[in-house]
Amino acid sequence: MLRRILSIAGRPGLYELVSQGKNMLIVKEVGTDKKTPAYATEKIISLNDIAIYTDEGEVSLASVFDSIKKKENAGETSVKPSKDGDEMRNYFAEVLPNFDRERVHVSDIKKVMMWYNLLAANKMTDFVAESK
Repeated sequence: MLRRILSIAGRPGLYELVSQGKNMLIVKEVGTDKKTPAYATEKIISLNDIAIYTDEGEVSLASVFDSIKKKENAGETSVKPSKDGDEMRNYFAEVLPNFDRERVHVSDIKKVMMWYNLLAANKMTDFVAESK
């Protein structure tokens, strides 16, 4: 499922790929279903291609989302992404104990938590099935 979910630099939220056109993608905003074009000049990345640094290497974002899903019983995170950095780091350590504390910044953790909450709120929580 994460293969079709996109992050577009400079735009808030997440987008689901609907179709492709010449030099653009047609995407719909997760949560509002508002369709819009995303052009080839924009930095677009699939959530399936994102990984989180750990002390041993990298872990896919899908695996991190799945860990959060198990911890929260498919609900939203118990710690809100707007809280202080130490609280978010402690929460993230419960989900991914060996994350690289030097390379994974609070802003990264906040973004992961916001993305997870958006997907969970829209019942889009089948994270690991496709990435295996």
